[in-house]
Amino acid sequence: MAELVRQQELDVEVDFYGFALQDVDDTQVPVGYPEGREAGRAFLTAREARLDIESAGHTHTATLSAEVWDAEPPAADGRGEWEERAEAQFRCASGELAIWAVTGGPMDTCLRLSDTGGSWWVRVYCEGRAEVRRAAEAGVPEGIEHYLVQFWPATA
Repeated sequence: MAELVRQQELDVEVDFYGFALQDVDDTQVPVGYPEGREAGRAFLTAREARLDIESAGHTHTATLSAEVWDAEPPAADGRGEWEERAEAQFRCASGELAIWAVTGGPMDTCLRLSDTGGSWWVRVYCEGRAEVRRAAEAGVPEGIEHYLVQFWPATA
């Protein structure tokens, strides 16, 4: 049975409907965010050393719950009112991911996956999309859109 290794709760500054989780070691990232981003396409796009995530709101602060597991975790279907769900595999050489805004660049906080690099599975859930879409038309909302991001080793 999978065990939760670590959990982080973060605020994410979303701009131009997107953000990314990218290896903190820039030398391992062949195409840095937002280069190559396909705005408005897939909810989750896995690239080498980076994950592009598309939001429903233009400019706002979302919340993100990151979970690192030692094996594939149980589905979180009953843990939220999920409007989107996607899964992908990617590689993170440093074991840490920086959070990047489209124009704002990297944020101060990082997600720690492990002490060493490796290949990972990721499952991303999102709720609050319809509400943030409406709210972002009138202002810069905070905490409406919420992401749950689950990571586990690809070798598990």
